[in-house]
Amino acid sequence: MNTLKSYYILGILLLLIISSRSFAQDSTTSYLPLEEARLIPFRMEVTYNKTSHLLFPSPIRYVDLGSDLLVANKAEPIGNVLRVKSAVRDFEEETNFSVITEDGKFYSFDAFYSPYPTVLSYDLLKLQRDTERQYSTDVLFEDLKGSSSTLTDLIMENLYQKHKRTIKHIVSKSYGIQFSVRSLHVNDNKFYFTLEIENSSNVAYTIEWVNFRIVEKKNLKRTVCQDKVLEPIRMYFPTMTASDHSNILGIYLLDQFTLLKDQILEIEILEKNGGRHHKVRLKNKDLIHARLIRDYKKIK
Repeated sequence: MNTLKSYYILGILLLLIISSRSFAQDSTTSYLPLEEARLIPFRMEVTYNKTSHLLFPSPIRYVDLGSDLLVANKAEPIGNVLRVKSAVRDFEEETNFSVITEDGKFYSFDAFYSPYPTVLSYDLLKLQRDTERQYSTDVLFEDLKGSSSTLTDLIMENLYQKHKRTIKHIVSKSYGIQFSVRSLHVNDNKFYFTLEIENSSNVAYTIEWVNFRIVEKKNLKRTVCQDKVLEPIRMYFPTMTASDHSNILGIYLLDQFTLLKDQILEIEILEKNGGRHHKVRLKNKDLIHARLIRDYKKIK
């Protein structure tokens, strides 16, 4: 009996030892060194008597200075150029600053004082993508709700460049202007609307604004109704003016949605200083047949 009791106690002790070792291993491997997530900063020299300029690939959204040794501001009205200089002469310690741009890139810089900087202007557009990834990282803007801003921009640019028409029936045409939904794609719970304006008239057409709203079918002929206006998250519209006998394209990004049985989506464009306004309407079946983007390089 005593022998069985001894074996029983020994078994419990072995289980406790194994469990404690397993816990120790788990607690050891559950923490990763923060250094592995280190973002390599750019190194640049600043001075008091001259201004350094940084040209970014996208408009600047946010700037944070590490100390009052530096002064920095955007070169208005150019949104992607940052001016940086020293606020005091001959500071000895190192300081830093960070920049976030509209395309979702985060840049980190270490700044040192030099009376004679070797470089005063930096063009970050020249960086190759593989090099750029070492010095910048993506941030997730709240309006994209977790989607990568870089991937979103790449999809919009590819849609603009390929601009293959996949929808032919959603068109409004009058006064020499044809407004149409050229294609509709979906990715990561986001709709990408490719809109086209074709101007066959002798008078240029400039877009004042584009409006997306959900309308009740029974209210289509009413002048006042409770419509639901949809705010685009992003837009890629390089030019808002279609000169005579030309066409322009634009990509609008909206959160994914569907329509109730008695609803339609209405997209309206308003001409600036003119009266050639156009509306097109989409049904629920148009939305649910949006083309799925699995690979932004193989958009169809």
